[in-house]
Order: sequence, then C-alpha cells, then structure tokens
Amino acid sequence: MLTAYCMKTKEKNVPMQDAVITKTARGGYMAQGHDGKGNKMTTMLSEASAQQAIKDGVAKQGW
Repeated sequence: MLTAYCMKTKEKNVPMQDAVITKTARGGYMAQGHDGKGNKMTTMLSEASAQQAIKDGVAKQGW
C-alpha cells in the first residue's frame, strides 16, 4: 500500500488509490493518485519501492 501526505487535509500516511508511477526527468520515481475523497496526492519513491509496488499490483506503470 502506498501512502502519502495530503496537502489539502494536512493528514500524514493517507492510503493512495489508483496510483500511477512515472519517472521524473532526473531519473527518480513519482507516484500520483488520490485519497478517495477527490484530493490529488503525489509522493516520491525509491526505485526499489516503485518496482515493488508495480510488481504487487498496488500501482500501474506510467512510462
């Protein structure tokens, strides 16, 4: 399960739904999704975490 900080509601470790993992221009990994209430969320990931989330089916690959 991917979690992120929700900027709108100021909550930490909010579960991310419908996550899509993309690569940044500098080679990092970023997961984008929402919290189920319509609030968009983004978090940075390590390569290992990103690959594991894709492998587990928690997130989709976006590149």
